[in-house]
Amino acid sequence: MIHKKIQDVTAADEGAARLLVRRLTGLSHSMVQGLFDHGCVRRAGDTCRESATLLVEGETLELCYDPEQRYRPKPRPKSSGAFRSVFEDPYLIVVDKAPGVLTVPNHGEPDTVLGAVRAHLGRGRRNLPDMFIVHRLDRDTSGLLVIARTEEVARSLKAQFAAHKPERVYSAIVAGRLPQDSGSFRSRLVTDSALNQRSTSEPNAGKLAITHYRVTGRISGATAVEVRLETGRRNQIRVHFSEAGHPVLGDVRYTPEQARHQRWRARRLALHAAVLGFRHPLSNEALRFESPAPPEFAQMFEGDDPTVRQRRRGGQKEKQRKRR
Repeated sequence: MIHKKIQDVTAADEGAARLLVRRLTGLSHSMVQGLFDHGCVRRAGDTCRESATLLVEGETLELCYDPEQRYRPKPRPKSSGAFRSVFEDPYLIVVDKAPGVLTVPNHGEPDTVLGAVRAHLGRGRRNLPDMFIVHRLDRDTSGLLVIARTEEVARSLKAQFAAHKPERVYSAIVAGRLPQDSGSFRSRLVTDSALNQRSTSEPNAGKLAITHYRVTGRISGATAVEVRLETGRRNQIRVHFSEAGHPVLGDVRYTPEQARHQRWRARRLALHAAVLGFRHPLSNEALRFESPAPPEFAQMFEGDDPTVRQRRRGGQKEKQRKRR
């Protein structure tokens, strides 16, 4: 059995985890993927199953594998138009939801993530398996969702979410220029007669909602942010940024007249559930999944904006300097 531990990932090692693992082991791309699929790679003490996980300086990466064993990659589950399967076991499934699709049925609409997952897991069976929703994403939001395969697992996961234990990180692009590079919103949300959420000043009304953000990029008229949820209320991110005067781009519900930008042409919200972490209800293993931002997000920060051009030229010069 070979055991390797990189206590502090250096700046030179930053990038996709599979690149560092391949460099450490000398194994083929296929075998390296197999190490991730069979739980042989740990990042910061937790099993890392996504070979595309990005490493940053100072992290710990650990490998433990038998050089005599052939770790074949597990078959990649097929995707549907509604989702991409990220992780499956007999107890739960983690999916990367597409935008424009409801999580669960509403007003008789047939196309939902829940229905697509049932069809995916029940392929070849006359009776489709029951699935149990743990949390939801808005129709026009993309990203990571966990769905339980038994009621017991659903109860356990819901308890984690109720206690605000799961890690939930979103990528978003909001209108305007946020005045601070980081901050938090804290309010109590209530539902109005039009079924919209809004903050209330009444101390005992509604449910507490806490949203933290960090600016990750700026262009003229828009700001990219990383958003961390301390609570998970319906429309929480959309409401908090809208009430601050910086609605999520593409939002047709909360201050839609401000939620526009000439570069945002996608018919969806500029909101993506990028990170989801929780404890497995049966094994108590810490699971953490990442989903890269959709291409529309990167396209917003390309083009003729002077700040973007300057940043891109700076990166090109740095690459040229390193080649020399």
